[in-house]
Amino acid sequence: MHRRRGRSSSKRGRAVRRRRRDGRPCVLACVMIAAALLAGCGGSSGGGTANATVTINPAKQYQRIAGFGVSEGFGQARTLMNAPVSVQKQVLGLLYSPTRGAGLTILRNEISADEGFTIEPDAPGSPNGKPSYLTLAEVGQDQGQLWFAKQIKADYGVSDVFADAWSAPAFMKNNDSPVDGGTLCGVPGASCKSGDWRQAYADYLAQYAKDYAAAGVPLSYVGPENEGNLRVPQDSMIMSPAQTANFMAILGATLARSGLSTRAECCATISWNYAQKYAAAIETDKQANTATALFTSHGYFAAPGSPLRGWSKPVWETEWAPFGFQPWDPAWDDGSLSSGFTWAQNIYRGLTAANLGAFLYLWGASTSGLTGPNTGLVEVKGNAVATSGRLWAFASYSRFIRPGAVRIGTTTSDAGLEASAFRNSDGSTAVIVLNSAHSRQAATFSLRGLRAAHVTPYLTDTTHQLSAQTPITVRNSAFTATLPPRSLVTYDIRS
Repeated sequence: MHRRRGRSSSKRGRAVRRRRRDGRPCVLACVMIAAALLAGCGGSSGGGTANATVTINPAKQYQRIAGFGVSEGFGQARTLMNAPVSVQKQVLGLLYSPTRGAGLTILRNEISADEGFTIEPDAPGSPNGKPSYLTLAEVGQDQGQLWFAKQIKADYGVSDVFADAWSAPAFMKNNDSPVDGGTLCGVPGASCKSGDWRQAYADYLAQYAKDYAAAGVPLSYVGPENEGNLRVPQDSMIMSPAQTANFMAILGATLARSGLSTRAECCATISWNYAQKYAAAIETDKQANTATALFTSHGYFAAPGSPLRGWSKPVWETEWAPFGFQPWDPAWDDGSLSSGFTWAQNIYRGLTAANLGAFLYLWGASTSGLTGPNTGLVEVKGNAVATSGRLWAFASYSRFIRPGAVRIGTTTSDAGLEASAFRNSDGSTAVIVLNSAHSRQAATFSLRGLRAAHVTPYLTDTTHQLSAQTPITVRNSAFTATLPPRSLVTYDIRS
């Protein structure tokens, strides 16, 4: 993410091309005998439509899931930290509670290079000089991010916090500024009179991780850049794939020596086509490949729609949202890029087509007009908190696909049903199905090799927000259910 003002998503080209839908929900006659079917609770009648078949195959396994998350960087967390306690609790619960909210499990931090927020505002005499670091308390609890991380850990047990830098400190770059691009001094093609600052920058990132560990929130990963191909008049740093690979070898070795559990990740690329270029550069550099435990990318311009060729380690999508200044859109299905249904499809395609191990939205709670109203799952205006269809799309996945789950095989006979399945470490299975049709669809679910006795459906559509429906009993390793039009249903399957 880079701050962009006064331009719609269409002008920026950030809107990923996808089919338009009229977004009008089909109106169904609701009679007593069909109520369970209409709610997606199960039954044998297809309402005049032939049953589809959804087959779950736990023997076929794909990627392991780390979770789902958001960021509260660029002052969003600071605003929440200063909000009334009632607002704090409501927002944190909506985002991270696994029983009444989205059940998110990941937080992405911004490592700021801006004056007043960076932990190293002053240059030492040389790259080898002793740095003078500020504490996180001296930079406003890291713009409120440390406070936020502590709260979600204490309240909801969330411990997967990672951090990306948008830029190195100004004195480490060849433009002597944290903004307008510039490149880290010392990487190939970027020499500076002040010297080679690569090791100093790695030490700076390691210090940030040490500060979090000392505060009781050890970081899972730390990354050195964000959208490294963009020069913009905000925090940014230009790093080519080759330059990035060169630095990753240094960062990985530095973290390995630090005694921290934190690993190096890269590269927060702006889109999937750039992701392939940066991943290839790291993969072909032995030291960089050894150092890089995780690859990260954003979904702008080109959505994650295929696995990264040649990359065998985990891949996360760590930032994506519809930029622009259209009004706040809480709708589930209005045909827009901001609708909950659109984001349910984005998550589905990322998990099944790109084999993503994690999927993150830009902001959890949007507290300012920084990037536009719909770049948050929740909107906070003063003491008022509003939810969106996007929040419940994330909840339908995150609440039931817990960290460590494995995606398992799923096939369907109906192209209008977009189904995915995940086996959790506690033995439960989540089968999540989008009905993209404007009519209800009955389906028989075949559970190959699963020990399943009870199924609880959770329905999200224009009138339901992850609402529990009547449980279904599994018979002969199968059950039948009917999905309402334009709905997302999560089937929580337990033995």
